[in-house]
Amino acid sequence: MLELLYASGLRVTELVSLQVKHIHLEEDYLTAYGKGAKVRLIPFGKWAREKLLRYLKEVRPKLLKGRTSSFLFLTRSGKALTRQAFWKLIRRYALAAGIEKRVTPHTLRHSFATHLLEGGADLRSVQSMLGHSDISTTQIYTHVNRTYLKEVHRRYHPRERISK
Repeated sequence: MLELLYASGLRVTELVSLQVKHIHLEEDYLTAYGKGAKVRLIPFGKWAREKLLRYLKEVRPKLLKGRTSSFLFLTRSGKALTRQAFWKLIRRYALAAGIEKRVTPHTLRHSFATHLLEGGADLRSVQSMLGHSDISTTQIYTHVNRTYLKEVHRRYHPRERISK
């Protein structure tokens, strides 16, 4: 769940409402149903695919105990995971990892967007993956560090690229 959240930038409600049929492992993308009944296709990459495959083959069948469920992520009793249960899990995992800073599901969404932008993704693509209708909502993730900005300026500004 954590890997998929970081790999896709989903909101926690979108994550817990994912159904197995929304995951397209062969193409590494998922279908998310977000705010305002917006549907979007979001790539998730090989790391998340590997974790999802393992979960689907090894963990999920044990949680189901022979029952069926259309929901992807389940509780120990085989029911759909709730937002509150996921919040508790993420807090527990953060503490177990020795992270004292408050970590929320939105922390992973924020990291997803920030890391894509720092890696060179364009703002419109990130806006689309996050499901933001207004670009100004996405722009809050552009607060990258000064060292990175200086490097981008040095690398891409025409006056900086001229060899002496």
